[in-house]
Amino acid sequence: MELWNSTLGSGFILMSILNDSGSPELLCATIAVLYMLALTSNGLLLLVITADVWLHIPMYFLLSQLSLMDLLFVSVVTPKILVDYLRGENTISFGGCAFQMFMELTLGGAEDLLLAFMAYDRYVAICHPLNYTVLMRPRVCWLMVATSWITASMNALIHTSYTMQFPFCRSREISHLLCEIPPLLKLACADTSRYKLMVYMMGVMFLVPPLAAILASYTFVLVAVLHMSSGEGRQKALVTCSSHLTVVGMYYGAVMFMYILPSFYHSPQQDNTLSVFYAITTPTLNPLIYSLRNKEVMGALHRVLGRCIFVHRL
Repeated sequence: MELWNSTLGSGFILMSILNDSGSPELLCATIAVLYMLALTSNGLLLLVITADVWLHIPMYFLLSQLSLMDLLFVSVVTPKILVDYLRGENTISFGGCAFQMFMELTLGGAEDLLLAFMAYDRYVAICHPLNYTVLMRPRVCWLMVATSWITASMNALIHTSYTMQFPFCRSREISHLLCEIPPLLKLACADTSRYKLMVYMMGVMFLVPPLAAILASYTFVLVAVLHMSSGEGRQKALVTCSSHLTVVGMYYGAVMFMYILPSFYHSPQQDNTLSVFYAITTPTLNPLIYSLRNKEVMGALHRVLGRCIFVHRL
């Protein structure tokens, strides 16, 4: 087969979930609504955490970073899906594919690590409350955030550079919602077996240790909560931790299915559906899960909106 690459000025064709849908108009409208909801909810949560001084604590600082990652993640994928459908064109340039892959790996990897740090924050707050201000001082929080972003971006740069250097066959159709490593390697006209093993190891390193840390943290938290004498404190801790575990279950489940489960156990159609889940649906649900079940966030939202209304009336 004839090879092609970026020197020929060619690009890829993304065969997204809309191409296989029996009702693409309805699905496109649903994705558009989810995108607007993700922009609104994540943007509003960022605004509330930034504007309300009562939320300037480590837990909400880390939550604001999660909202920022979700806001960027959904914006990397969704607008192109909608624009491509309206234009009737699914192409993406070689450089655009590389950029999308880099951003997806950076934001996905950073969120993996951040969720583990958020679990550690809850562990310290509930199991070691007297030492919380020392163990979660601002410098430590910034170090956690910087570690998430820098580690994920370095990993993304390495994998994007290595993936895009493969020679690709004349067939340019990527059976996926966005440019990701597994579906793109299927187009490579070279032996990718060693690199696929490297990608698998990357998935294991980025997903399994953080997930193990999360489960360990919440195991200690659950034991501590069950020994609490205050019913109100026990309920507040359980609500907060159940919100975190809901987010963890949704995100890690989909990503582990995509990157750790061997490809012969799942089809391109399943991968496409899962990519919608962790690239669009999860970023939309995350702020709703945290805010709707959190009295502090809802109280801060009322205070911020009240100040905005008061200023507007003046």
